[in-house]
Amino acid sequence: MKVLLLAAIAGVIAGSLLLYGKLGSDVHDSATVVANTGAACSAGSNVASSLDPFIQGEMAAVQLADTPDYLGDLQFKSPEGDDITLADWKGKAVVFNLWATWCAPCRAEMPALSNLQTALSGEDFEVVAVNIDTKGAERPLAFLDEINVSNLPLYADQTTDIFNNLKKKGLAFGMPTTIIVDKNGCRVAHLSGPAHWDSEDAKALVSAIIGKKETDDQSS
Repeated sequence: MKVLLLAAIAGVIAGSLLLYGKLGSDVHDSATVVANTGAACSAGSNVASSLDPFIQGEMAAVQLADTPDYLGDLQFKSPEGDDITLADWKGKAVVFNLWATWCAPCRAEMPALSNLQTALSGEDFEVVAVNIDTKGAERPLAFLDEINVSNLPLYADQTTDIFNNLKKKGLAFGMPTTIIVDKNGCRVAHLSGPAHWDSEDAKALVSAIIGKKETDDQSS
């Protein structure tokens, strides 16, 4: 009996040590992620502050981030239905736009977003437009086809979780909602409402972010 009891006690101790080791590893990993994203977004503060001269004209309503926050964990669906996150665009500046077919201003600005994508998309930049219709892809696909937009894939969030999460952060008050994200997935600016995204003012703003990215890369 004593042998069995000692063996049982030893098993409990061993299991506790293994659990402690796993928990310690998880805490360390989480701390590392927080530290890494925090460092990335502190650099984003420099990007945001450099954009002030470009907040004018058609971009006058854009609000720069006083303290850029990490948004790489925003999750939505790819055109194929796979789970993806904004972190998949790490290394690119992104104009991240939420839209819906029932939103008239969203429909009106979609051609401009498409034109911005045509003008500036590449290894440094992309427009990521996420549809939040809750009843499937049929209507948004038909709308994009109707206006001859083929260069903006149909990313989707039928749960509308992204909009609700951004609303809690004070970043979404209506539709459309647009977040401007730097190469590290950090918000440097946002805009509630539509904009002329193919205007010279918009192109200058995006080009400034792309230019900052190139400078950072060359100095690293």
